Amino acid sequence: MEYTQLGRSGLQVSRLCLGTMNFGPHTKEKDSFAVMDQALEEGINFFDTANVYGWKLGEGITEKIVGKWFAQGGGRREKTVIATKVFGRMGEWPNQRRLSALHIRQACEESLRRLKTDHIDLYQMHHIDRSTPWEEVWQAMEVLVQQGKVIYVGSSNFGGWHIAQAQETAAARNFMGLVSEQSLYNLMQRSIELEVIPASQHYGLGIIPWSPLQRGVLGGALQKAKAGRRAAEDVQKIVDEHRPQLEAYEAFCKKLGEAPADVALAWLLHQPGVTAPIIGPRTAEQFKGNLHALEIKLDEDALQELDKIWPGPGGPAPEAYAW
Repeated sequence: MEYTQLGRSGLQVSRLCLGTMNFGPHTKEKDSFAVMDQALEEGINFFDTANVYGWKLGEGITEKIVGKWFAQGGGRREKTVIATKVFGRMGEWPNQRRLSALHIRQACEESLRRLKTDHIDLYQMHHIDRSTPWEEVWQAMEVLVQQGKVIYVGSSNFGGWHIAQAQETAAARNFMGLVSEQSLYNLMQRSIELEVIPASQHYGLGIIPWSPLQRGVLGGALQKAKAGRRAAEDVQKIVDEHRPQLEAYEAFCKKLGEAPADVALAWLLHQPGVTAPIIGPRTAEQFKGNLHALEIKLDEDALQELDKIWPGPGGPAPEAYAW
């Protein structure tokens, strides 16, 4: 397994991050345990979850599964860098969501209880909260860090200017601020190359791409469109809209002798600023397939060919759209 530092922090994390969103809704507890055990055996030490995962209001089903797995002992918690998130609605009352200091404190305590741990390694704001001032957010995070309940703070789904705003406010408070940004990023969705990646690199944030396969569309959708989530109507709409590109992409992958899903992950691993794409296997077999992406080396010709099939915005702003 390859490891790298998470942004400018000294924290070492694996180049693939195990996403747990399927644990509970799609993967039973026993099978979830097997996937996590296999991840540790393969050297993946970076796990990502969120308090809202499980999608039953306030229950934190996925966090509970991870917590039960930690409780088995055997060094599971000590070996794992656990990342979770705060922002989403966790109850019917008005202060049970977003990023008020009150909700951050309550949500952290509840995540710690469900995860059966005394600290969260990476506490991520799941979305920007335009109604809460940064002074309040950082004060709440500083207290959690001082208490030893949170080690590092990250963001998710932030714009580039949100990252700048957050970091400048943190610097004024002599606080480290963000060390990572978790964003939608894949061959089909490359908007973050305009502002988010440049801002992250400037401030020393590691990029953690979510949905690296664009809901499975980049995983061989033309061959597998009749089964699983790829058969969903909204996913089929994406396939129909991008069919010529997908045909070219899957032909390119066939020429390489690699599976489309593995090429999509490998491409992300070649991108500047990327720390670890999030993989979300539902089964141990799917997890094993994801690992192969670490072995794929794409040369400059291959990267250029992928850019032709899936063109990005043209680089960072403003050069992407101005002189």
